[in-house]
Amino acid sequence: MTFHPQPLAPALAAAEAAGWTTVRLDLDGVRGKAGLMRRCGEALRLPEWFGGNWDALVDVLKDLSWLPEAPGRLVAVTSWRGYAGARPAEWETFVEVLEEVVDFWRERDPGLTVVLAEPEPEPERGPAAGAPPRTPRLKRRRG
Repeated sequence: MTFHPQPLAPALAAAEAAGWTTVRLDLDGVRGKAGLMRRCGEALRLPEWFGGNWDALVDVLKDLSWLPEAPGRLVAVTSWRGYAGARPAEWETFVEVLEEVVDFWRERDPGLTVVLAEPEPEPERGPAAGAPPRTPRLKRRRG
């Protein structure tokens, strides 16, 4: 299974319209495994027994009894590129964890869907009066 970045708003709207439990896991500023585990615990409101390591993350995401009943569940991972770039090996492990968990829930009802979301585009705004024009940022492409 592979993950493809998707815009967030349509996925959240469809899931919420269907009555699903939706959670946004924002990884902005996360630069290491400990920060990732803390952010997962906070954003997903994981139970106290969550051990803060890869195996514990798999376990807690395979036992979703701590989440409210719903016809489905969506976890939207946002602002993930900084962490993926800073810690590529950890990011690969995190993606493997997510793939394992999604595969586990694939044949179960209710299931679990994970979306790696691109940031929503910001509306175009002109520069503030008297401000110099902004220089566009160039994005690096990975081969």
